[in-house]
Amino acid sequence: MVVIRLSRAGAKKRPFYHIVVTNSRNARDGRYIERLGYYNPNARGNDVRIQMNQERAQYWTDKGAQPSEKVAYLIKNFAEIASGKIEEQKTEERAKKDAVKAKAAKEAAAKVEAETKAAAEPKEEPKAEKAKEEPKAEEPKAAAEPKEEPKAEEAK
Repeated sequence: MVVIRLSRAGAKKRPFYHIVVTNSRNARDGRYIERLGYYNPNARGNDVRIQMNQERAQYWTDKGAQPSEKVAYLIKNFAEIASGKIEEQKTEERAKKDAVKAKAAKEAAAKVEAETKAAAEPKEEPKAEKAKEEPKAEEPKAAAEPKEEPKAEEAK
């Protein structure tokens, strides 16, 4: 079966892909029938991100060649990727996600801070309550002590 897929080139950690038409049994970076273009995912500045002969890609798909998932995406969005619109959209999406994460982190920090304050405040309040309760507890003790003394005297 004939497929259109990416063949990796480039250095370690710096991928560069050739868009090729090949037999599905051939190795990823092996022999190919025709090279349709290239895709540089690390393109910066004035570097060309994608270059592809779309007429030949259409010819091969008409002949029955099956594009891989990534190649189908590249063919479909070729004009937008080449002009950089897709990269701008991804940058905007990342910024939105980062803003949402930052907001969630602030809310979590505020919640933890509020819980910490709430946990610190009740500790002080029970002390005040205990202080109020202790005199009440002492009064019955004082009343109980004189009762014991007379009993002790009666026993003598």
